[in-house]
Amino acid sequence: MKSKLEKIWRTQAVKEAVTGYSFMAPTILIAGIFLFLPIIYAVMLAFYKVQLLGEVSYQFIGFKNFIRMANDDRVWRALKNTAEYVAIVVPIQTLLALSLALVLNAQIKGRSWFRVAFFLPTVTSSAVLTLIFMWIYNSNGLLNSILSFVGLPTYNWLGDPAVALKGIMIMNIWATAPLFMVIYLAALQDIPASLYEAATLDGASRWEKFFYITLPFLQPVTFFVVVMGIIGTFQLFDQSYIFSAGSGGPNDSTLTIVLLIYQYAFKNLDMGYALALTLMLAAVLMISTLIQRKLFREERFD
Repeated sequence: MKSKLEKIWRTQAVKEAVTGYSFMAPTILIAGIFLFLPIIYAVMLAFYKVQLLGEVSYQFIGFKNFIRMANDDRVWRALKNTAEYVAIVVPIQTLLALSLALVLNAQIKGRSWFRVAFFLPTVTSSAVLTLIFMWIYNSNGLLNSILSFVGLPTYNWLGDPAVALKGIMIMNIWATAPLFMVIYLAALQDIPASLYEAATLDGASRWEKFFYITLPFLQPVTFFVVVMGIIGTFQLFDQSYIFSAGSGGPNDSTLTIVLLIYQYAFKNLDMGYALALTLMLAAVLMISTLIQRKLFREERFD
């Protein structure tokens, strides 16, 4: 009797498994063709010298593409620019997003209109925002016009290597903070009001409520915001490309690692080296995410 039940159960389990995988088959097939196979192919080509012009050829060179990175000054410059960009933009946009969310979560007049106004930069095209800020930073643009009007000296915001990357930072902080603000706002509204009421009865101040109730509840959200911010900033490309017309200038001051990958892949046609740089970037992103997991010790919802 027991063996018969086991046989029936196994048959039923097999039927359910076949049914489940049958429904998943189209997704698995599409993901395999357009996602997993290209990733595997890209990893393989990182160990080759690829000739795309004329007769296409593939020459296996082992780890030479990765060794070449250590002696490539432009790689180190791009990494330095990208690391500086990440180190400045991510903390500021996270703090700004949290501050805006706290303001909009309060009972203030017209907060719905403020939410719409703050969120507008996020829904605007990145290319359009970049062109607008290029006009603002232009020698004859809005910023210099305001400085000239109030009697202050004007500045070459786009042509000075010392400030060109800072201009992109300001633009991206202004454009991306509202998105994270919405995430923080949703998390703030999920915190039980009873906790604040109990803290008020115990005589807790506003700052004590913030540090001992609000921040601990926002820890998983902060982990998500920081990780997504790091991934997004490491992948900076379009703004840097438009600002510098694809050169990473002036004097490589806006050159980022993704823009460098683009230059090697589609300008120099050095596809193998570009893919090796891509793998390096992927490794940096994975390591930074693991470090964030360790630092934040985010909660697991298993």
